[in-house]
Amino acid sequence: MSLKFMSLLSARVIRKDGKVEDRGKISDRVVTTAGVVYLVDSFQDSTTYPMHNFKYHASGTGTAAEAVGDTSLLGEIDTRETGSLAEGSSTNIFVSSATHAYTATRAITEHGLLNSQTNGTLWDRSKFDAINVVDGDSIEFSYSLVCTSGG
Repeated sequence: MSLKFMSLLSARVIRKDGKVEDRGKISDRVVTTAGVVYLVDSFQDSTTYPMHNFKYHASGTGTAAEAVGDTSLLGEIDTRETGSLAEGSSTNIFVSSATHAYTATRAITEHGLLNSQTNGTLWDRSKFDAINVVDGDSIEFSYSLVCTSGG
């Protein structure tokens, strides 16, 4: 028997004029080694390592490919948004969504899900093609983690 994780990141861009651009799935990886270690520690001590804190969404401009050894975004900008936590379309899907409003022109190329407003453990880092934003634009990120049992 094996447990498998599949992470998915989707995005909707909300332009300052109200126009919405649904980008759909923009990435489908990478749960980090630090995230998996944290999960194992949580099974041993859920008080010190609460899983429900993985709700902070960061975005950035880093361009290097994601890797399991990542511990932070490479070009994190602004402050992290607190995401909502929910169950997906079935009981084996964890979902967190947050909307980030931008105050400057940027080419957003990465997203991370972390367990703290500052610093913290990076559960997942996603690298994707640039989403260009200007002051007043927002991106709604929706992160899904599908956990499949069996082998």
